[in-house]
Amino acid sequence: MKLEMFHLCPYRNLPKDFREKYHSVWVDVPSHLFDAETAHRIYNQTLDELKFAAEMGYDGICVNEHHQNAYGIMPSPNLMAAAMSRETRDVAIIVMGNSIALYNPPIRVAEEFAMLDCISGGRLVAGFPVGTCADTAYGYGVSPASLRDKYAEAEDLILKAWEEDEVFSFDGKYTQLRYVNIWPRPIQKPRPPVWVPGAGSIETWDTCIRKGHLYAYLSYSGYKRGKKVMEGFWKVANEAGVDNPYHAGFLQLVCVARSEQELQDKWAEHAEYFYNKMLYVYEGFNDAPGYRTIDTIRAGLLAQTISRFGRPGVGTKSFDELREAGNIVAGTPSQVTEQLEQVIKGLRVGHLMILNQFGSAPHELALENIELTAKEVLPNLRHLWNEYEDHWWPQNAIMREATRPAVPA
Repeated sequence: MKLEMFHLCPYRNLPKDFREKYHSVWVDVPSHLFDAETAHRIYNQTLDELKFAAEMGYDGICVNEHHQNAYGIMPSPNLMAAAMSRETRDVAIIVMGNSIALYNPPIRVAEEFAMLDCISGGRLVAGFPVGTCADTAYGYGVSPASLRDKYAEAEDLILKAWEEDEVFSFDGKYTQLRYVNIWPRPIQKPRPPVWVPGAGSIETWDTCIRKGHLYAYLSYSGYKRGKKVMEGFWKVANEAGVDNPYHAGFLQLVCVARSEQELQDKWAEHAEYFYNKMLYVYEGFNDAPGYRTIDTIRAGLLAQTISRFGRPGVGTKSFDELREAGNIVAGTPSQVTEQLEQVIKGLRVGHLMILNQFGSAPHELALENIELTAKEVLPNLRHLWNEYEDHWWPQNAIMREATRPAVPA
């Protein structure tokens, strides 16, 4: 079983009356709410938390890309991954990922990921998300109707740029390049493993099975609602003769404490901040016409990631309600271990991405949560799926020795 620490880099200082006064946390969130000194602190604390998770024994550390929002202020995850490639030695650097349809030309992704793979010594996991509707259609102005087509073409170009030894030309619908010959090239051969983050699109399931990519279901609806999506994925996978749990991953919010009272005292307000403010997105930004395909709409897999919580008029959720619904796994170490084992087995996932820092949780509390989870929960889960081989993990990494301190002149 592989266990990864996922970080959104959330903006933790939204006003108490945010839902009442403002339209959305994404796309048109007012810039006067942003404070650069606060962001300076958050970015550096995020890097410290990721490094600490690596030191505590997580198998990988995850960063991701979002735009024009206060939900996760990480428009360039590659910058964070570059820092972590230098600061860590023996964990996977999982960029979840670069929204490849937004780059022109997409070989920029091939080049930067290759740099990260070289800096880290072959520890990169390359994430290729389609991107949320808010990020792509509204933040970057990409037509929703062309988004998946642009994505497929970008993926073909990036993979060929990594795998092809000779200079080649690329004549696509959206990108035309006379010469494709990227320098640098990844350490991993033929290429880094590809993970595709998704929120329940049928087409993403098909793509992952057909091309051999890992399907990473990123949802805040929790493992109880996530079962429907993962059952759909495994149905498609099984029909294609695929049944390896490492082919799939799931994202889960987790908080650990020594007692129920401590859990309520330390985590309730931060969990409620996350679900009631950071997911407060104007519904129109989630599903522009053309963003979701007809098959996905028919299957009832609409925007599970955000809109169930972010719709104007929908009441706020309490910490207890969020725990009951499975949105958050919370409890003592033994309780969390038991719940996460049910998540892993019930969804049949070989990769569990854990959010130990979410909402308005302060830095010290996040570190405490990372340490408790890493020391008293994760060791009890590692034995799961040992009978399977993980083909979606860096296979030939060079573990870099710790950088020696500079010698004074």
